[in-house]
Amino acid sequence: MTCTFSRSNPSPRYRELVGLYQTMHTCGEQHHGLPPEQTFSGQSLPRHSGNIKKLIDGFQARTLLDYGAGKGLQYSGVPVQLADGTRFPSIPAYWGVSSVTCYDPGYEPFSRLPAGRFDGVICTDVLEHCPQDDMRWIVGELFSFAGKFVYANIACYPAKKRLANGENAHCTIQSEDWWQAVLSGVAADHPGVRYYFFLERKREAAGAADMEQVLLQG
Repeated sequence: MTCTFSRSNPSPRYRELVGLYQTMHTCGEQHHGLPPEQTFSGQSLPRHSGNIKKLIDGFQARTLLDYGAGKGLQYSGVPVQLADGTRFPSIPAYWGVSSVTCYDPGYEPFSRLPAGRFDGVICTDVLEHCPQDDMRWIVGELFSFAGKFVYANIACYPAKKRLANGENAHCTIQSEDWWQAVLSGVAADHPGVRYYFFLERKREAAGAADMEQVLLQG
């Protein structure tokens, strides 16, 4: 994939979308009547916490960056209960890490780009919201912040949420081959970083939709 845009020179579409997400963080999602506190609150992260815990333990990670963390509410007061009944007061306590840094360009408290590197970078329910023309540098940024691993999931289907201008919130819906090409190109520049990207698509079965996943890793 040819990348003509960058962090210092993002596409006009990227700038437009950041502005739209800033509005939604402040005003809520109007299409479904969601108030600001329930709009991009970080609620998509908990279902990935078990997968991320395995990577944390396997890589002995102590510091994490949540890239596209939304409002970060997933890290405050969300208890975790395991199948054996063990309870943790929060996701960071369950993970056993020393710090989780949040970054989200659409939410002012977390909008400053972090400095340095982190053992792991996680990015859940984010990349499908990013412009296709900027994807190469955005994914490259995930890798550049990671010392050991990158974990992400990508929804390959339309969103329920609508942007303030009426557009579907998932602006990049691409195939497995397309994403593999992006990841292979970026990973070649970061040979010391492992990646685990789950592509998720809805499958219609017996009149109801269920989810199937494809794992791209390297």
